[in-house]
Amino acid sequence: MRSMARISLPPTGLVLLSIASMHCGAAFAKLLFPQVGAAGMVLMRVGFAALILFALRRPQWTPQIQAHLRTLASFGIVLALMNLAFYASLDRIPLGIAATLEFTGPLGLAALRSKRWLEALWVALAAIGVVLLAPIGDFTLDIWGIAFALIAGFFLALYIVLSAQVGQVIPGIDGLFWAMAIAALLLAPIGIASAGNALLQPHLLAVGLGVAVLSSTVPYSLELMALRSIPINTFGVLRSLEPMSAAIAGFLVLGEALTLRTLSAIVLISLAAAGASRFQSRSNQVPATDP
Repeated sequence: MRSMARISLPPTGLVLLSIASMHCGAAFAKLLFPQVGAAGMVLMRVGFAALILFALRRPQWTPQIQAHLRTLASFGIVLALMNLAFYASLDRIPLGIAATLEFTGPLGLAALRSKRWLEALWVALAAIGVVLLAPIGDFTLDIWGIAFALIAGFFLALYIVLSAQVGQVIPGIDGLFWAMAIAALLLAPIGIASAGNALLQPHLLAVGLGVAVLSSTVPYSLELMALRSIPINTFGVLRSLEPMSAAIAGFLVLGEALTLRTLSAIVLISLAAAGASRFQSRSNQVPATDP
């Protein structure tokens, strides 16, 4: 993190770089699915991210941590389920579509927290986008992939709420580390069963470490830097570019081409997310950092 502090980019550039890094990591993660499975990749991402945070912060098992263990455990469970559901979706549908559907979780949370009638417009746009992605007529898309992406979105919304709660009682990134450590322990049985002996292969572990850096360490660090000098609503609008960034990463890294129908759905949901973030009242805004 200290080396990243020397990056001379404007705050908006930091957020955009964070988004690009996150989805490049997801794309490279998908390349490992044939060797380690989706669950094995989740274990490597979360486990290595926890180890990196430990090396950077060296968090202690303090009485404060023990006092909020129940909240941290909830945070860890949600973190594990969110990543597991997203990678299960990614195993079945293109990255751009999976990321777009997952983004409906934060959008729904923003709509629930708002009392403005304008939020109905953003919900309607997102709903049209989801319908466009549904396997209707001659448009075929794995129904389980869609379901897992929406489930990931639900847990992402819970992650945002719990992240805010943990951040209020535990300073710095200590809370995130302990939540990741708990998530890694929960993921270990299914991840090891999925990957098997592949977890002992150095080159696969090296790629898994790279995925953790790209998907978790770099984005989290860059967003922390950006949020020091950028309004939360601007941050939220920039984050609405995530679905399109994921689609681009899926095309460049995985060769996943998208149809006009899927691109239209991505644009609609991105516009809905941007609108919800732009017009959301300041008191209701919570940054959505994907670990």
